[in-house]
Amino acid sequence: MSDGGYRFGPRGLRRGAALTLVFGCALATAAATGTLPQDDPAAGSGARTRSVASTAAPVDREEIEDAAADAQADGKSVKDAAEEVVSRSGDRWGAVYDEREYEEFEQALDGAYTGVGLSARRTDGGAVSVSRVQPGGPADRAGIRAGDLLDTLDGRRVGKRPVAEVVASLRGDGTQAAEGSRVELGLVRDGRSWTRTLERVRLTTDAVTVRRIGAGPSSAVLIKVAAFTKGAGAEVRDAVRDAPEGAGILLDLRANSGGLVAEAVVAASAFLDGGLVATYDVRGEEQALYADAGGDTDRPVVVLVDGGTMSAAELLTGALQDRGRAVTVGSPTFGKGSVQMPSELPGGSVAELTVGHYRTPGGRSVDGRGITPDLVVRERAQQRAETVLSGLGGGS
Repeated sequence: MSDGGYRFGPRGLRRGAALTLVFGCALATAAATGTLPQDDPAAGSGARTRSVASTAAPVDREEIEDAAADAQADGKSVKDAAEEVVSRSGDRWGAVYDEREYEEFEQALDGAYTGVGLSARRTDGGAVSVSRVQPGGPADRAGIRAGDLLDTLDGRRVGKRPVAEVVASLRGDGTQAAEGSRVELGLVRDGRSWTRTLERVRLTTDAVTVRRIGAGPSSAVLIKVAAFTKGAGAEVRDAVRDAPEGAGILLDLRANSGGLVAEAVVAASAFLDGGLVATYDVRGEEQALYADAGGDTDRPVVVLVDGGTMSAAELLTGALQDRGRAVTVGSPTFGKGSVQMPSELPGGSVAELTVGHYRTPGGRSVDGRGITPDLVVRERAQQRAETVLSGLGGGS
């Protein structure tokens, strides 16, 4: 998970109007999410969604709006009042965002974030390590490398803290999240400990990277999708169209914590000739998302996933698996598949409340279950995936 995780805010909300749905994975610590639009959800990849996970019963939207209105009338914090209602409801992943956070959502839609430019993961030994350093970012300039262990943040031991919480600390909370604010990292490499104080800056992410694997006519194309930010789906589609004739595709969705589900639908359209991508319910009423016609249905595809594959990435994985379009390899995915609907509150705050769940084309619920790959591999997963792709005739 990256310190550039995404929590996207819906555009064009009107108080009391149910305009946008939310799917999958908006952790309070800035994990990736996406927004659903005002359009007809059956209109193919034009549908936009947003990801937030929950296992709770729906919150009464009128109750939270009434509490917010009362708080505003009494001169109290609208956000605090709304959060109290969400907390009482048991909606674990229900969330309330203030106006500043909402602005961050708007910026995140374009793949921008404030942070220090590193990703973190939990190692098999239980420590939190740096999994990736963004070239040119503060962490890179400070000499931090992938594999370094994060021992402390601002003097506080990382220990067994959830990775999502560590990521939130890297980004900062409240005014600390501003560009120019600083965070002190305590690191360990090869038994040597040292500290670095980094300044948070505005960074942009490369959501999709493409490279050839293998050599000659047997080579394949690796498409790595870090998050489904704006434009990521089109980048996947273009990469598939530009791939050499006969070359297989290894679609790497590991550590992809979600994003704009509309982008995941566009990505699905690169491999499907129309048809169902997912269904979802909103207060008991079922809706559907469909791929656009004209995708490449011939070339072999292997999807690589792990426990960090969440929400919109799981939606894409489930669609390609259920439609028989890809072989999935790796470890079981995270399991975030709830649907939320955001409502604008007085003063510009936004509350996201659970209203249902989404399902794969085969009718499987992802929430709390995740997706089990066709081939479960916990070590050398990419190497095994390349072998599978080669066996399908896609080279590598």
